[in-house]
Amino acid sequence: MIFQLDERIIFPDPHLGDPDGLLAIGGDLSPERLLLAYSNGIFPWYSFRDCEEPEWYCPMERFVIFPRDIHVSHSMRQLIRKGRYEVTFNKDFDGVIEACGALRADQEGAWLGPEMTEAYKRLHRMGYAVSEEVWLDGRLVGGLYGVWLGRGFFGESMFSLEPDASKLALITFTRMFESYGGMLIDCQFETPHLRSMGGRPLPYDDYMALISYSGPCPDD
Repeated sequence: MIFQLDERIIFPDPHLGDPDGLLAIGGDLSPERLLLAYSNGIFPWYSFRDCEEPEWYCPMERFVIFPRDIHVSHSMRQLIRKGRYEVTFNKDFDGVIEACGALRADQEGAWLGPEMTEAYKRLHRMGYAVSEEVWLDGRLVGGLYGVWLGRGFFGESMFSLEPDASKLALITFTRMFESYGGMLIDCQFETPHLRSMGGRPLPYDDYMALISYSGPCPDD
């Protein structure tokens, strides 16, 4: 079932959505609505050229990375040791999200349009959306961004203009995230790239138990 949202900052039970994860249509991209959505595993995802209103998804099987499971290949270990790239955190959020949008702007179904971009920039100014940047000779060549709430990070997009720059961003971010007590990185949907990095599926109810968990980090 797909629900129509109005001006109220509420969402229906995610278990009632369509099999593909589509839960609701409408509402806005205000910080209050976005934060409520992410705290329940819901995220906006729609073609801004084709849809008049936001579409909200919540798949019942998520693809996640647990920080302890991040896979660092031999070639990536060599790349990190060489120190060819500089990696920073939250130094150029606008540059990262704009690069992610620009690289996909001509693709069918592109979703990172002006309204969505501005919504995440607002969340960044409020301290909820963060970025990791990868630099080469002073030029931004890769990075990622997403929403960080408590012990969960909800990855939104990444980009790479040089070999392995996005992989480096994910590895370095995951290590930093874990050092601050982060428990789970939500990748939303499975891709071969994310599976190769250590991602795995997780049922929604188990996922929610983890992102709402407030105790000490479990060992297993």
